[in-house]
Amino acid sequence: MTKNGRIELADIFRTHGAQYLATHKLAPAQAKAWRAIVACRTEALGGHIEQCNACETKRYIYHSCRNRHCPKCQMRATERWVAQRHRELLPVPYVHLVFTIPHSLNNLAWHHFRLMTDILFASVSSTLIEFGADPRWLGGDLAFSLVLHTWTQTLLRHLHLHALVANGALSKGGQWINGKQDYLFPAEALSAVFRGKFITALQAAKDAGQFKERGNLTDDSWKRLLIALRKHDWVVYAKAPLGGPEQVIDYLSRYTHRVAISNERLLSCKDGQVRLRVRDNTTPGKKRVESLAAENFIGRFLQHVLPTGFKRIRHYGILASAHKAAKLAQCREALDMPIPDEVAVESVEAFMLRVTQVEINACTCCANGRFHVVGVIVPKRLPVGYPTGPPSS
Repeated sequence: MTKNGRIELADIFRTHGAQYLATHKLAPAQAKAWRAIVACRTEALGGHIEQCNACETKRYIYHSCRNRHCPKCQMRATERWVAQRHRELLPVPYVHLVFTIPHSLNNLAWHHFRLMTDILFASVSSTLIEFGADPRWLGGDLAFSLVLHTWTQTLLRHLHLHALVANGALSKGGQWINGKQDYLFPAEALSAVFRGKFITALQAAKDAGQFKERGNLTDDSWKRLLIALRKHDWVVYAKAPLGGPEQVIDYLSRYTHRVAISNERLLSCKDGQVRLRVRDNTTPGKKRVESLAAENFIGRFLQHVLPTGFKRIRHYGILASAHKAAKLAQCREALDMPIPDEVAVESVEAFMLRVTQVEINACTCCANGRFHVVGVIVPKRLPVGYPTGPPSS
């Protein structure tokens, strides 16, 4: 528990972890994330000792785990992402799109995560590229990024992609074509094409034998699934964000490195129940409190731990790595915009001063001196009862 009495995800793992691990096996990525979250900013990872050069006050600084699923380790990663994206911004409006698949696909996605998410990324990117290339809409190459989320506010599985798309396209002749509408493309048309591409890719994967026995895929259940998917309205949410492109980047950065649950949303963990704050979908702008059994809460969180090496942020069109430099240069020339400055490597001290308005090396005791490193804290082993290796799933 933190000094201000707030509960953290690591506290829930420490309190109820042994009971959960006694009856559940973890995948390697889950075990790695668990160990990292529990050890983050503790003696388990080691650190260093700092001392004030004026009053000789000492403080102990522990290392961060830097695991992408840790709620405490995403701020600097987000800032680095924002700095990189700023160099790729174009002086045009941007649109935020959300592509969602039906919940009837959750079972397949659970057992075949990489395959299903690859189909999702491919279907969404192909849909957007096709609409962008169509002369009826734009007739050129789009610039867009896709970010995968797998959860709802209550940590249930809900696969969907957030897309940041520049409202316009680069023609084959190197001219910039402005989008005709704030929402870029009609959501209903996007939804229909997206659904068709996804179902076609899904059937191709089934015909190629990529779905194994896991997932209860009998012939009858497959037919029923396809019928339900074709009847279901696939949701594509489109919104033209307010403000300029920099505000859009800052807005989307809230999504890029977000984990399934932040410590700020956790209220308490007492009597085996975890209480968390969630969005109240019945009343816009309001929050409500959800209570989950600790074991249920841990299980829901772990299902959102991504496999090792999985890329949840991917770039397409003009931003595809194969030709990004050349395409962006064409866009800047067409839009008569200057070449952006190189991203400067920012020190931790400068970063914290800018983000938190706190000078982290200034002594908080005497207010005159500055802290400097005087010793090393050697890492300690985690106590017995935590995942110590990568057991099979």
